This record gives sequence, C-alpha cells and structure tokens, in this order.
Amino acid sequence: MSITKPISRRYFIAGTGALVAGFAFKVDGSDLLASEPIIDIHQHTDYAGRTQEQMHAHQRAMGITTTILLPAGRSLNYGSTHYGVSNGLQVKAGGNEICYNYALQHKDEFTFGACEVPDFPGAIPELEKYLKLGARVIGELKFNVECDSPEMRKIYELAQAYDVPVLMHWQYNMYNRGYDRFHKMLKKYPRVNFIGHSQTFWANIDKNHSDQNVLYPKGKVTAGGWTDRLLSDYPNMWGDMSGGSGLNSMTRDEDHAREFLKRHQDKLLYGSDCDDKVGVGAPCQGAGTIAAIRKLSATKEIERKLLYGNAKQLFRL
Repeated sequence: MSITKPISRRYFIAGTGALVAGFAFKVDGSDLLASEPIIDIHQHTDYAGRTQEQMHAHQRAMGITTTILLPAGRSLNYGSTHYGVSNGLQVKAGGNEICYNYALQHKDEFTFGACEVPDFPGAIPELEKYLKLGARVIGELKFNVECDSPEMRKIYELAQAYDVPVLMHWQYNMYNRGYDRFHKMLKKYPRVNFIGHSQTFWANIDKNHSDQNVLYPKGKVTAGGWTDRLLSDYPNMWGDMSGGSGLNSMTRDEDHAREFLKRHQDKLLYGSDCDDKVGVGAPCQGAGTIAAIRKLSATKEIERKLLYGNAKQLFRL
C-alpha cells in the first residue's frame, strides 16, 4: 500500500499566506462579541507546540465565543497511524483528557470532542467514556483506514446511539480512504451527521477535479463535484470550512464561492484549524476564513448561519 509523503506544514503555510492576505478585513472580532458571536468547530490544544494560553488568546483575538476542541487519538505504532507518523493528528495535538480538562476549566468559551484510533481494541469504550462526559462530536478522525471498514462502522453506530456528529479528515491516499464510496455510508447511516473536512473533501467541489493527487487545486471551479453532490443529495452531509483547503475552496474562484455558500448555506460550518499564535492579520488562516465568509456571503443571514447558526443547531450549543 503506497503512502504519499505528508505535505510539510511550513511549506503549506507559506503557500497560503497570500490567500489570507487577499482579504483585507478587520478580523480582530473583540468589538463584535456581543452582537455577532462566532462558533469555531475545529481547534486543537498543543497545536504544533502552541501553548494553551496562546491558543486561548488566539481564539479571543479572532472573536470566537465558543470553541470545540478536537482531540487526537492515543499514540500508537499502527498502520492506521502510519506507524507513528500521524500520532497527534500529525501536528502534536493533545488527546481526549487534555481537551476535556481544558474545556471543563473554561466552560464559558470551550467544549470538546472525542477521538480514538479506530482499530485500537479499546476504541469504542474510550470514545464512549468521553461521550458520556458530554463530548459534542466524534473527531477529528484522521487515520489511515478505509471509510467503510468494520472499525469505522462501529464508530458510526456509536455516533448514532449518542446522536453526535462525526468529523472526518479526507486526504487522498493518506487519511479516510475511499471518498468515492462514502455515499454508501451516508445512505446506511442516515441518522448520523457526517462533517467533511480537509484537502480531498474541498478539492472535489469541482466537477472537473480528476487528479486526486492534487490536494490544493487552483483556478475556476465547475459546480457538481463529488462534495457538491453529497452536500446537495444527503441531509446528513455537512462541510467544515476550516484549514487551508477550506479557505482555498473559496479564494480560488470567488464567483463560484458565492453561489456555493448560497446553495449550501444550511450545511456549512466555520472552523479555524489554525496553529497561528496571534489571531489577526495575514498569517492567521482562521481569521482569513472569517474574512472570506464575510466577503463572499450573499446576505448577512447566510454569513451568520456559517459563522454561528448552523453550528449552534448541529451541536446543540
């Protein structure tokens, strides 16, 4: 089984800085907190060495009022973790206990998810432990497994039992294999809300995206790609707009983005997935995504759905 070499985060940030810089906008949201709250559905503790204090300050600088902390599974030397390469979600992210404890200590601003390596024998009990403690979501699931494997199906069944969403990182030939088959899981588990995230998910908004090895495509988008169709055809498919891939999906073709946001205004969720330490300006991808949503939303109503309303409804916040 071939494994593509992961793209270095330093290389990617260098490439996306120009994208964020293209959105001149007042992204320090402190003056908007009272009237325009924002829910960030995708953030991590210990992200690439960032301290919890830096992460907290970053969220406040962006104007985030509620953050969902997504944990990593335990560190294992398994094929599903690329024999350790993907431990800590490949970015040194903290695990379940760290996220739970931080959210418990900062209840007014943070809540948490639950995660575990799917083929670890104790995965289901570990996930269930944190679901019983109040985890809002299972994820981020970022492992080298088939999306329809028996281990993943057990996780989907657990999500169904606890009525929580499942957030999945889609990256061709690396994480959650078999995106072209995932519609079968959406059909099989109609009561489970699945949230798509990352490169392969966002690259496939384009009907003409034929080379799955291209993770950050550029240029004009033709509507009708796999992701576009899944969002349209399945009530239980949602989109996490976080990361450079989510931002790229908007900035590569603004005309398409305006229509895409309008078309899927009830299915898209703001997330940052940003390891920046400041929370403002061009280096901050999360702030850039907020600015892009504000710029490209056709109406204020759509903007508020993407930044707040949809997440409030889905996660019952």
